[in-house]
Amino acid sequence: QVQLVESGGGSVQAGGSLRLSCAISRYTYSSYCMGWFRQAPGKEREGVATIYTGSGSTYYADSVKGRFTISQDNAKHTLYLQMNSLRPEDTAMYYCALDPTWGRTYCTGAGGYRADFGYRGQGTQVTVSS
Repeated sequence: QVQLVESGGGSVQAGGSLRLSCAISRYTYSSYCMGWFRQAPGKEREGVATIYTGSGSTYYADSVKGRFTISQDNAKHTLYLQMNSLRPEDTAMYYCALDPTWGRTYCTGAGGYRADFGYRGQGTQVTVSS
């Protein structure tokens, strides 16, 4: 069973930055889709960013383009989300997620938008104050 453990959330003022990390363990896949999605109270899940490990191709939601960067460190089995220029509307629980069955096209397209991954972590809270 794949395990995903997020860290790095917290409280920050608008305009600030945070870097989320996701440690991945117990996986045996060579190429797979990883990403981040978020969910605020009373709102639907929103796909934030994805990366296809085989090619490094990425997807970003329009709401975070130019501000967030997804990256991976294969040696450390860790996924990152660098979040800059944070806004109050970025406040949410952020989840790291993975799906070994998605190909690159779905990962960086509809999958990124729907964020219906097969595995996810417990989440880390990000709160941005104005």
